[in-house]
Amino acid sequence: MQTVKMVVTGALASGKSEFIKTISETDVVSTERKTTDEASLLKKETTVAMDFGRIVADEELVLHLFGTPGQKRFDFMWQLLSEGMLGLVVLVDSTRPDTFRETTRIIEFFTATQNAPYIIACNKQDLPDAWTPEDIRHSLRLAENVRIMPCVALDPNHVRNVLLELLYAILEQTEEG
Repeated sequence: MQTVKMVVTGALASGKSEFIKTISETDVVSTERKTTDEASLLKKETTVAMDFGRIVADEELVLHLFGTPGQKRFDFMWQLLSEGMLGLVVLVDSTRPDTFRETTRIIEFFTATQNAPYIIACNKQDLPDAWTPEDIRHSLRLAENVRIMPCVALDPNHVRNVLLELLYAILEQTEEG
């Protein structure tokens, strides 16, 4: 059985923990703690180390999902969590353009330190003020070859589709390399 390590990252409150909780077949290992700083305006709890979930894709493949903290003060965990990853999901809160600059910083960090394929998942697409994936692509200045998908992290079908798309990208990179 092959295990594929995927990292789920994004700015504060982009939906990383919910994304993993929605799809994991096991209880999610979570390090959420009460929010004590300005982030408390957005959410009551925040991830301080990681979230971990597991999915058995088939008898040959298991996915391990590692969610990163979103606050800058915990970004030292990014390097630790990214070691050995085969793919990356970058969640973007489609309703909060004020987080797009932070999302760019996150993408730059991971692409500078890892040679793993990644996909941008535009979360909260079910909300009326959500930016479209193409508008987000333009705002983040992403190349046309960067995979970008609409997503609702609370919907198992959306999460599954994002992970499948990332698996395809991993397979393509493996075949090219």
